[in-house]
Amino acid sequence: MDDLREYFNQLRHDFSKMTLDESMVDRDWSKQFEIWFREAVDAKVNEPNAMVVATVSEDNRPSARIVLLRNFDENGFVFYTNYKSRKGKEIDSNPFASLTFFWPELERQVRIEGKLQKQTAAESDAYFMRRPMSSRLGAWASPQSEVIPDRKALDDVIEKMAKQFEGKEVTRPEWWGGYTLVPDRIEFWQGRPSRLHDRIVYMKNHDGNWHISRIAP
Repeated sequence: MDDLREYFNQLRHDFSKMTLDESMVDRDWSKQFEIWFREAVDAKVNEPNAMVVATVSEDNRPSARIVLLRNFDENGFVFYTNYKSRKGKEIDSNPFASLTFFWPELERQVRIEGKLQKQTAAESDAYFMRRPMSSRLGAWASPQSEVIPDRKALDDVIEKMAKQFEGKEVTRPEWWGGYTLVPDRIEFWQGRPSRLHDRIVYMKNHDGNWHISRIAP
């Protein structure tokens, strides 16, 4: 264990690939995110749409997990889940959340804070029907975040759902759907040498306008 601790202490990586300045970013945060996201795709970042979603429970305990971004525009960032899951219940009690993208190949991260809103049923239906059949059946079969006896129990329910929907359209269960995180703060972080990173933040003011500033690393 002592050797492992020493290993942790010696882990060092000096970021030096790129820089980020206020004059370099688009005045529109959604366009800036699109630029960086496209660059992450072009750089063949593994799962560029993977993001950490952090929520807070009713008793103020934070929890975080990785989910996949499924859409974004000037209104916010969209992901889908089971509304009865742990995250769904936490969102019900406290709709404020944060997202984090980390693209190590580009030495970048993006941190987003805001409020989650449920998509309309029509929006969730439209996305659900584009999912593979196996994923749609999985949404029906999995009591997400609940204790189950073993893997076989889940596989048995999947098999049951497949028979139940045989020859039928697998429509969206009412407990499954999308959320849009409507941001009020977005930070674009570019790694720099000696931990003196570039951090450019977009903050939404009370009047609804956005302000861009640099913050210390």
